[in-house]
Amino acid sequence: MRPWSCDTFVALPDATRTGTTILAKNSDRPAGETQPLRYFPRREGRARPLRLAYLELDDADTSWAHLGASPYWCWGHELGLNEWGLAIGNEALFTRDLAANQAAERAGEQVPGGILGMELVRLGLERARTSEEAVTVMSSLVETYGQWGSGVRGKPPVDGAYDNSYLVSDAREAWVLETSGRRWAARRIRSGTCAISNQPTIRTEFDRASADVAHYATEAGWWAATDADAPFDFARAYADPQTPLQASHVRLQRSRQLLAEADGVDLAAARRLLRDHYEGSFIGGPYFNAALPDLLTLCMHEHPAGFTWGNTAGSAIFVLPDAPDRLPYLWWSPVTPCTGVYIPVFLHAGTVPGPLARTGPAGVACRPEQAARDTFDPASYWWRFQQLLDVVKGGEQAWTFAERQPVVRAAFDPLEQRWAAELPEVERQAARLRDGDPDAAATLLADFTEGCVEQALRALTALLTEFGHDPDTPADPRWAAQAVVATPPSRQDAAQ
Repeated sequence: MRPWSCDTFVALPDATRTGTTILAKNSDRPAGETQPLRYFPRREGRARPLRLAYLELDDADTSWAHLGASPYWCWGHELGLNEWGLAIGNEALFTRDLAANQAAERAGEQVPGGILGMELVRLGLERARTSEEAVTVMSSLVETYGQWGSGVRGKPPVDGAYDNSYLVSDAREAWVLETSGRRWAARRIRSGTCAISNQPTIRTEFDRASADVAHYATEAGWWAATDADAPFDFARAYADPQTPLQASHVRLQRSRQLLAEADGVDLAAARRLLRDHYEGSFIGGPYFNAALPDLLTLCMHEHPAGFTWGNTAGSAIFVLPDAPDRLPYLWWSPVTPCTGVYIPVFLHAGTVPGPLARTGPAGVACRPEQAARDTFDPASYWWRFQQLLDVVKGGEQAWTFAERQPVVRAAFDPLEQRWAAELPEVERQAARLRDGDPDAAATLLADFTEGCVEQALRALTALLTEFGHDPDTPADPRWAAQAVVATPPSRQDAAQ
């Protein structure tokens, strides 16, 4: 199965109720793939080369502090926010360049390794202050190194590779960056809303592109010479015609529909979109329930037949204000957001609560083909929510999901509402403290998030008890500890 899913959208100030940019993403990954949220401090100086999955890069003179959510084995991120209020999310794309590389490897050729899309997300966060600067950084790396490599644990590149698109936003504008091999196109978004999924969306209107983007496609036979007088269509030329779009196009259109229907996008509208399973649409929602899906949905659930590839592994809503008395932050929920709770996390806290950053015993930062399978750890915030999802489902046929999922929402929704009501005052106090006493501001923000995490875990434990499950044991035998596991790296090693 290909990595069919992930969905990202942005609403710029004129399209939000508060006049503040919101970017949000659901990160969909194989079921059981731990995705912790970590804080990475600013790095000064080129201490040592960056060891990526398939190559090494020289570090930048300064790498900006950021928050990133990542598959446990990966150096890069699925989504993140840096100290300048820059947020990025990526999507898998299936392109003609990707298909050509796969064919070459199956014919016995050795395709040189490149940068993974998740690594480009992190490099953009570490090296850019604005969305336009991030497009420059990321597109330059694409042109220099290409993107060949596996983005899926346990699979070689020929089976686990994909090209990428990105939604990159700061407080004032956003960019869509779409790539194929070493070529790319980018479109600036100055107003309204925009959504992307697992297909190219840039057609004939783009603001920047690689110098040879049209010539390369023409020479390869992907753009017909008879179309020489027509505007160059990036998606038409570079999308792999052997890859069907129904898995992504329906989700993309659903995102666009829900954004258009919102009377100004706000936190509630963003949560509604990210938790969607086509409820209220002509489909009428899932035939049985969301955890036994009929097709890929924005909030994705694993299906016994395997056609959905996995679950939503993490979900984030980035709030990107353009005001001196406001701070950028994100609301983050591990695993499927319909059974999760969004907690507020501030980059300027300079840390995240320990359970958020914790994986199981498998560790981080290695080649995907060699990564050990991670297993349940009750001290990991992510694993506790995977455990809750499994208990709510009651097995792969999800017999108990329909009755238990509303109980979960009844426990978690009031927490989200309470934190949203408390957050503005915490933000104002921290903003006032930042110039005179930044340590006090950081402590205030960190304590607020810590308190939210503690409340969330208490509610989760109470739910597990109500459903008759031991909080210290996995609910799915697939996630039980293995006899031999890798030694997890220290927090300092993981931050490199």
